[in-house]
Amino acid sequence: MAASLASLARRTITTTVRNAASGGGAEAHAHAGGSRQWKLVSILVAFPAIGLGMFNAFAGGAHHERPDFVPYEHLRIRTKRFPWGDGQKTLFHNPHLNALPDGYEDEH
Repeated sequence: MAASLASLARRTITTTVRNAASGGGAEAHAHAGGSRQWKLVSILVAFPAIGLGMFNAFAGGAHHERPDFVPYEHLRIRTKRFPWGDGQKTLFHNPHLNALPDGYEDEH
């Protein structure tokens, strides 16, 4: 293990010194395959990951039942009305999932 670490360190130092001594031409040559590498990473890793995420979001999601409304005193406190609509609903209000202070809308 120590021999392989020493060999790795020796190669790294040798490559660094060689690149520094040769000037700018070596830097351009060392990074020549970078765009091809990132293109392959995008095609082989990123696009399949996006596809799997879309499949999980649209096809794999299970619909859960709405929880029963329990009027806890520390939840849904309205000390000031919202500046839109009737003042009771949040900006991204979902009538099926978000309860108002007195219960769900369709239970009234």
